[in-house]
Order: sequence, then C-alpha cells, then structure tokens
Amino acid sequence: MVNIGVLISGSGTNLQAIIDAIDKGLIKGNIKVIISNRKDAYGLERGKKANIESIFIDPKGYSNEEYGRILVQELKKRDVELVVLAGFLKILSKDFIAAYRNQIINIHPSLIPSFCGKGYYGEKVHRAVLDYGVKYTGATVHFVDEGADTGPIILQEVVKVDNNDTVETLREKVLRVEHKILVEAIRLYCEGKITIEGRKVIINRE
Repeated sequence: MVNIGVLISGSGTNLQAIIDAIDKGLIKGNIKVIISNRKDAYGLERGKKANIESIFIDPKGYSNEEYGRILVQELKKRDVELVVLAGFLKILSKDFIAAYRNQIINIHPSLIPSFCGKGYYGEKVHRAVLDYGVKYTGATVHFVDEGADTGPIILQEVVKVDNNDTVETLREKVLRVEHKILVEAIRLYCEGKITIEGRKVIINRE
C-alpha cells in the first residue's frame, strides 16, 4: 500500500473521487493526510467524514519556501510516498518539488499544453476555451516539476465542446473526466506501472 497525501484548496470533488476509489479497492494506497491552505475548504469536511486526518495549514506569515518546508515536514512525518494536488491553488516551492521528485501528481482541466500555465486555473480555463472557440478540450494528469503545468504527462482524455456549452456545463463535463483519469493515474502509480523517460511517461498495463 502506498501512503498518499492530498493537497487541496476548495470543495474537493477530485479528493472525493480518490476516497471512493480507495474504499472500492481500486487503488492500492491509503490517504494518510489531507492538507488545505484554506480554512474553509469543504474538502477538509470530506476528509473528516471519511475518518482521514484533515488539517489546515495557514500560509500567511510564511514565504513560499518556508511554507513548502512545513508541508514537507508534515508529509514526511506521515511517511507519505505520493503527493496528489487535487485543486491546490498554490505554487509549490522548489524544495518541495525536490523532496518529492516524480512523486507529485496534478490534475489540470485542459489538454496540456493548451490553456495551461500561469493564470490558468479553475473556471478561467473553461472561459478561455470557449472564448478561443476550440472544438475539443479535456483534462490532463501530469507529474509536477518547477514550471507551471510543464511536468511529464501521465494521462489525458478529450471532451467535445458543444456550440451551446457555457463555463458551467463545460466545467461539469471536464470534471467527470478529471475524476476518472486522476483515479486511474493514482492506481497505475500505486501498482508501480509508471516509468518516466525524459518527458515521456511510459505506462505498463500488462
């Protein structure tokens, strides 16, 4: 079983998808701790309902590097081996990334490298997709490196953009895909079926 730490900032629907998958035995891992940088994040309540240690660590008063060290200390204290960013709206420090190199997974609501990077998060992504007029968008699970949404891609899935889509309808369609591929990526990681060769992620499904 792989020890997992989940970082959140909001409602935690992706977190819930992970919790449900673990409960069904689909993921060979356990969530050891859920950490939020926002006190009112509903994901903390989801964690508590599932009897998972769920804590708020206030970033105020700390530099990004200092905050990163605090997060690493909390994760290491619980022997966390895989860090999942499930809507964590804060840039990780370089020390954090170095401490968990190729052990941090993020979900992004577009087909990277489109509509990603600095400033592209949440509904801003879907608004940009609609404004540009692309016919397809989707979701991407990737490893986290020092850049913004620049790490090696693990899984992607396409979502068709319909003429009558709004930010809200597109968000819901993409969210369903996010839940699916994030759970699958974590499952593959926990089963040791992922290897990284440069920028390429090789998945062994045998």
